[in-house]
Amino acid sequence: MIFTIEEQDAGERLDKYATESMDDGSVSRTQVQDWIKSGAVLVNGRVSKSNYKLAVADVVTVIVPEPEEALIEPQAIPLDIAYEDGDVIVINKPRGMVVHPAPGHYSGTLVNALMHHCTDLSGINGVLRPGIVHRIDKDTSGLIMAAKNDLAHASLAAQLKAHTVTRKYMALVHGNMPHENGTVDAPIGRDPKDRKLFTVIHKGSKEAVTHFQVLERFGDYTLLELQLETGRTHQIRVHMKYIEHPLAGDPVYGRNKTIGLKGQALHAAVLGFVHPRSGEYLEFHAPIPADMEHELAILRQR
Repeated sequence: MIFTIEEQDAGERLDKYATESMDDGSVSRTQVQDWIKSGAVLVNGRVSKSNYKLAVADVVTVIVPEPEEALIEPQAIPLDIAYEDGDVIVINKPRGMVVHPAPGHYSGTLVNALMHHCTDLSGINGVLRPGIVHRIDKDTSGLIMAAKNDLAHASLAAQLKAHTVTRKYMALVHGNMPHENGTVDAPIGRDPKDRKLFTVIHKGSKEAVTHFQVLERFGDYTLLELQLETGRTHQIRVHMKYIEHPLAGDPVYGRNKTIGLKGQALHAAVLGFVHPRSGEYLEFHAPIPADMEHELAILRQR
């Protein structure tokens, strides 16, 4: 991972910056300090110290050490399988389950469960993320696909990159959405005020496009169907906050006064892709989970 320091990050300690710049935010500062001592974090190609104060245009390189394979153990965790063959498996992930292990968090994940269920998973993403071609957040429920071999992985990853995978979500947002449908086309990058978060920003960002359709109105809440054209980290959560209709229950991008759901009211309801071997288009649907349906029932009865 390579980062070029911009003005807003000048003066930041190397260990703090590197910790907050990790993709999933799960690496501890102590772990990063160990990496710096071992020479796995470089500044302008040279070994530095944890307390080094970064300057504009410094190039920080983080070489994440490969974990030992023995750290990732198969676990007999029940899986709700929507589809499975010799190339692909599609899982309806419950809210609260992390998709893949990360430093300091090696158990109870979807990968642990897949390793117990499958004897064959692609190795393209290494021992921490076998078979994983895309992610959904821990507290987002719904459909996610995994690859059982490298051929399938390459095909599915190419479809994601080409934006041809169908990904539709059900989301409950705050407020009465003024339009029946629309598109949020706003680039997303790291929040310069807090690098663990993401925001709509034009500098150092990537294209992000989300389409929405109103399904049901509750006055102070709206149920939406959202379709991803791109797949940036926290994309729906950031886009809904940006248009001032944050996800209900979102502990990071949402509002303090909200519904009783633990985590954001977001469900990956539809997943469609071309099968990597047969060339057939497959599409899967997962119903709204019981906890989210319970909150909708409460709103309907008011």
